[in-house]
Amino acid sequence: MVTTVLPRVARPPRADELTLADTEAVRLLLRGDSVIDWHRLSFADHAEVDRFLRLNEFDPESDAEIGLLEDLRGQSVDYLSRAFAMAIPDDIADDLPARDLFLVASSHGPHQKWACVVLKVMHIIHHIDGRAGLLKMSVSDEIIFREIELKVMQVIEQLRAAGAPLYEFEWSRKPVDSTITKLLAKRSTIAANIYDKLRFRLIVPAPEDLVPMIATLTRQLIPFNYVVPGESINQLVDLDAVLRDPDTKGKPQAKPFNEFSGPEYRIINFVADLPLRVERLLPRNEIPPDVAHVVFVLTEFQVADKHTAHLNESGASSHEAYKARQAERVRMRLFRDEDEPLPP
Repeated sequence: MVTTVLPRVARPPRADELTLADTEAVRLLLRGDSVIDWHRLSFADHAEVDRFLRLNEFDPESDAEIGLLEDLRGQSVDYLSRAFAMAIPDDIADDLPARDLFLVASSHGPHQKWACVVLKVMHIIHHIDGRAGLLKMSVSDEIIFREIELKVMQVIEQLRAAGAPLYEFEWSRKPVDSTITKLLAKRSTIAANIYDKLRFRLIVPAPEDLVPMIATLTRQLIPFNYVVPGESINQLVDLDAVLRDPDTKGKPQAKPFNEFSGPEYRIINFVADLPLRVERLLPRNEIPPDVAHVVFVLTEFQVADKHTAHLNESGASSHEAYKARQAERVRMRLFRDEDEPLPP
């Protein structure tokens, strides 16, 4: 079994200790934005770049894996030249090491925008390759989910040892019956839209611990670039106040987390496509030659403070009430008469 090489875990930062990179990552995660819409990165030095590369399962000390990064840069430049006839500056297209593009994209220099453009396409190509890899390998969901669980648990144990504010941690896999019920209840009945087949739930002691915990997750486990856009719900953190940025317009969202949730249910919920090294799934000699070194696994995360979690477990917000509302919707759809309107 291959053990993921993770950055050394330090104590979680306080809200007033967040770096600019932390702030941008937390904002993207809570708002469900896309990194493709960013105009600048926020890496201060090579140490921050290397930590980000490790989160994406690239070993910056491996010549072979830096070579993979260079290949991605070459494919990106080729695509931009072919599809849009873009003349990429030589520094960005070839001369500078691909690893340095992250610093150029974080600068105010003449090539900053070009570095961002190339990195965005590299991000997409890498994701496509990783997604395709899962289809080329004969690996069961059981093995894939187990390795993601082990990866997440390793980070959580390190965070606990470093003094992270974590009151409770649990994970679950959605049973087949629950998946069937969910698809019967939803207007969208495509199984690919089920993001919570694998879910992790983190409860922190107090509301002021929410942002430090999320920032720590983006430092140690979840690459901000693979947070799924449009799938984040933030009902607990006022970004304006916490991040001291009046332009974020980040008040907690009023919309319900789920159509079957109780009216008082509150949560932070987001989905990330976590990278997983292929060597964790198959012995090296069984890996197809055209498979990328990383695959991606959709994983849902929920974060709340202790008091909110307790309220979420009672009354109309309880899981039992949620399941009852969902089951009633399924019955209505299955037994609806021809002339009855569809449920809202």
